[in-house]
Amino acid sequence: MERWDAHGNVYLVAERVRSEVGDADGIVQVTERGDDWADVVIWNPDGSTAEMSGNATRIVAAWLGAETTRVRIGGREVVARRIPGGQIEQDIGHVGVSERERIAGLDVIRVDVGNPHAVVIGDPDDLPQIGPLLETHASFPQRTNVQVARIDGPGRVTARVWERGVGETRASGTSAVAVAAATHGEGNVVVSFPGGDLTVRLEDGSAVLIGPAVRV
Repeated sequence: MERWDAHGNVYLVAERVRSEVGDADGIVQVTERGDDWADVVIWNPDGSTAEMSGNATRIVAAWLGAETTRVRIGGREVVARRIPGGQIEQDIGHVGVSERERIAGLDVIRVDVGNPHAVVIGDPDDLPQIGPLLETHASFPQRTNVQVARIDGPGRVTARVWERGVGETRASGTSAVAVAAATHGEGNVVVSFPGGDLTVRLEDGSAVLIGPAVRV
């Protein structure tokens, strides 16, 4: 079992899963793999599984070490490529953004990145109150990931993330995509998390995610 870090979002990568998560945000179980592809299951600390994770799929791509990698999770296949500067670029696929709605006294934008997200535009420091409130709200029967984001200017957003089944994490790949899509329709968006910056490129309803992954 290896420990990998994506901007402070830490996953254990294993082909055989033990029960303990330890000090990681989850376990990436590689169920099948070749030299440049892998099928994975992502386990959260509470025992639930995630339909999708941008950081975890990027970690698997770095773990395999190929120049181009295909990572299949749930109903999605993420294509990841190594690019200059030690970064990995991923084709995340379609992103669905809903109209703003009022939930629990908050203006919420639902975003589908293969997993559910609830984005609130506001002060990221409010996440400890907003995150658990929305994660388990009746409007989200399967629970949801939650982000509180502040727009800093064109193409720049600061956010904190509350991951479903995990709690607050220092960064999240699909959360970066959700925040970018909720705040910007098209173009390049840099999303700053406590753990570091992730870059999202939005075009024609789809997203590309760029960020690091290192073994620790």
